[in-house]
Amino acid sequence: MPSFGDLFTDLRGEDRTLRVSYHPDRGAVVLSLWSGTTCRGSFRMPADDVDRLVALLTAVRAAGDGSDPAGPGTVAVEGVAPEPSVERTGDVSGTARRVALPSLPAPRVA
Repeated sequence: MPSFGDLFTDLRGEDRTLRVSYHPDRGAVVLSLWSGTTCRGSFRMPADDVDRLVALLTAVRAAGDGSDPAGPGTVAVEGVAPEPSVERTGDVSGTARRVALPSLPAPRVA
């Protein structure tokens, strides 16, 4: 873990955590999801996007404490352009098709 970062615990417990670390040599902030000692996924955010994330989180906090003039349930961020609308390209309401992966035999060590 780099010397610059923090750890957050999940409301659901069960040893779930979010680790946030800054990597100046890569110009990235890494957000990683952990279950105990196992990393379940990570996201590398360009350091240039941190201000946008901070603005969003600040607006979320303001909406939660009732001080947001836009009203409850809205997140208005000053100086940040709204994201473009998402175009749906197919039906996403059905169930996902799951296929069992073949099990591979464990290697034997002599």
